Amino acid sequence: MVRLIGPGGAGKSTAGALLAARMGASFLDLDRYFSERIGDISQFIEQNGYDTYAWQNIEIYCALLSQREQADVLALSSGFMTYETNCHPHYRRVRSEVELGPNTFALLPSLDREVCVSETVRRQIARPFGRSASKEEAVIRARFEVYRVMPVRKIETMRPVSAVVDELIAARTLEIHVIATPNDAIPFPRNQ
Repeated sequence: MVRLIGPGGAGKSTAGALLAARMGASFLDLDRYFSERIGDISQFIEQNGYDTYAWQNIEIYCALLSQREQADVLALSSGFMTYETNCHPHYRRVRSEVELGPNTFALLPSLDREVCVSETVRRQIARPFGRSASKEEAVIRARFEVYRVMPVRKIETMRPVSAVVDELIAARTLEIHVIATPNDAIPFPRNQ
């Protein structure tokens, strides 16, 4: 399974859908799945609080993974990797599995913090979520470093989505090749 993580507006849904189509695989967007099954995320958070949202989101993720028919490409929610470690009994395990998965990629508009923040805010305020530009900026500033230091391959998305997907396919192919080679093979560098 390919897991795409990163801030809102990084291109996880767009690149994930195209990647799945090019691979002839299935795609699932965790936010869209949440919205279809439970309701509007912003309203849910307003009514139930962010901690309850995080707990519910992890429940959905775990349920999806336990199903026989799981998605081949999965776009996780923008905050999924930034929840409090005690927000759910399985979160530490789940987060570790995502971080250590050979096919987990962090999508970021840019690896430069200020460019990433500016582009994320620009993309997010164009969406109908209702967060102000200043609140969106505070969220991405708080989360940027979390994504930057994760031991996963980083993919910059301020370019044509086809180039992003080409890089994902190439990186995924290299990961599969390394996994299939003898133990003395030099592993593909994942911290880029």
